[in-house]
Amino acid sequence: MALDERTIKTCAKSMVETCNLKKGDAVIVKGGAHNQTLLEEIALECYREGASPMIIITSDRYTKKVYDEISAKTLEIVPKHYVSMVKDADAIISVEEMDDPTIVGGFPRDKLQSRQKAMIPIFDIVYHLTDGKKWLYAGWPTKAYAKSFDVPYKTMEDIVIGGISVSPKELRKTGERLASKFKDASWIHAWDTKGTDFSVKVEGRRVNIDDGMISKEDFDAGDRGANLPAGEVFIAPYENVGSGRLYCPITSDRMTDQLVTDVSLEFKDGTLLLDKLKVGKNGKAVKASFKECEELDRKKYKQVRTTNVAELGIGYNPKITKAIGYILTDEKVTGTIHLAFGSNNTYGGTSESTMHWDFVSAPGINVDVERVDGKTVPILRKGIFV
Repeated sequence: MALDERTIKTCAKSMVETCNLKKGDAVIVKGGAHNQTLLEEIALECYREGASPMIIITSDRYTKKVYDEISAKTLEIVPKHYVSMVKDADAIISVEEMDDPTIVGGFPRDKLQSRQKAMIPIFDIVYHLTDGKKWLYAGWPTKAYAKSFDVPYKTMEDIVIGGISVSPKELRKTGERLASKFKDASWIHAWDTKGTDFSVKVEGRRVNIDDGMISKEDFDAGDRGANLPAGEVFIAPYENVGSGRLYCPITSDRMTDQLVTDVSLEFKDGTLLLDKLKVGKNGKAVKASFKECEELDRKKYKQVRTTNVAELGIGYNPKITKAIGYILTDEKVTGTIHLAFGSNNTYGGTSESTMHWDFVSAPGINVDVERVDGKTVPILRKGIFV
C-alpha cells in the first residue's frame, strides 16, 4: 500500500520545517530510489523556503552490488568530492535509504567497517562542535522494513507517519514539562521487574528537548541535528560514573540492521562490560559492532569512549506506543527510557566516538530524579508519567 501524495507532501513539509532553513541555504537531500517522490517534494519545499537543494539517490540494488563486487580497500577511500559538497552545504536532510534492510545482514562486515571509515571525515564536518551542519534523519515505512521487524506494514506506517504528524508545538510543551523535573538533578535512577536497575550522574548537564525543530537556541548550543519522528527528553550523563543493568527487549544491530532481542547490558563506572553482555538473537553481531567501532576510535581519538555511557533519554511521542526494533522510533515510545553508549559531545557531553547506540527499556519502567538537595522527584511509575 503506497502512501498518498497528500501524506507525502505533508511529511516533506514537516521535514523541511524541522531544519528551520534560511534563504540561500544549500541543502543536500538524500534517500533511496523507492522514495524519489518524497525526496522531490522535500527539495521543492526547500526551494519554496528560498533554499537551494541537491538530491542524492541510491538504491538497494546498487548498494548490494557495491558490497558484493567492490573490495574493502576501495570502499575505504574517502569520497573527497562528497566531502567538498558537505563542506559547502548548510543542511543535510536524509530519509531512510533502504527499502529492504535485511540485505545489509549479508554484507561482509569488513566492507561495512571500511565504508564507515571512509565516511568519518564527512561525519567530522557534519558534527563539528563549533561549525557543524544542520542535519535531519527521517524514518520512512516500507513493506520490507515492516516485515524485517515482524510487524504488519500498517503498524509501521502508524508509528512512523503518525509520529511525524505530531506537531513540534505539542512536543515542545510536553518536553518542557518533563525537562522541568530535571531541575537541580544530580542522579537518575531507573528500575523495573525485567532486570533493569541503574543510576547515572547528570549534575550540571544540559537537558535537551527533541521537539522536531532545530531552533536557533539549539543550533547555537551545538545541538544541530534532529530526528523525525521526534519526541524525547535526553541528557548526557557523566561518562565515567554510574553503574547498573538495563534490559532492552528489542533493537537492531548498529552495523548490519539485524534484529536483536533480549539484550541485558551491565555497566560499571560508566563503562559497558562487554564480557557480561547477554543477548537472545544475534548476540555476536552486537559484540562485533562495539569492537569494530572501538578499533576505529582507538585510531582516531585520544580517549576511547566507544563503550562509555552517553545518553539517558525518556520517550514521549503520543503516537508511538510500541517498540518494534526500529531504534529511530523505539526511543520515542511513550513511557520508556533509553541508554546510549558512545558519542555525546554534541548535546552536552565530552565523548567523541564513531559509536552511538541507544538501547530502549521494556514497558513498565520506573524513573526517579535525585536532586542535589537530596529530594527525590518521581518521573515514571510502571511506564506512566507521574
